[in-house]
Amino acid sequence: MPSLEKWFDDPDYNVQEDTTPTPLIQTNEWIDMPEFVQEDKPPFAKIIFRFDNQEDLDAFSKLIGQKLTPKTKSAWYPELERGKNAAKRWIQE
Repeated sequence: MPSLEKWFDDPDYNVQEDTTPTPLIQTNEWIDMPEFVQEDKPPFAKIIFRFDNQEDLDAFSKLIGQKLTPKTKSAWYPELERGKNAAKRWIQE
């Protein structure tokens, strides 16, 4: 089995230049445009709940009026309503 040490010891090993062309939209159409910064809006509080069994999860799910399953990783309360434009996407033809 070849040694992996050469990969870590040789700084030039497996170095690749980024040859991806820059899209024209970045170089031409965005010149002199103002920068847009999306401010982070963290939640007021983040709480982790743990349930001993499916019945407890179902009871909590019913209490808050949201469908929760063992695979649910997070939920907003009250339930997060998606904006009317959430499904819209920019398509360039």
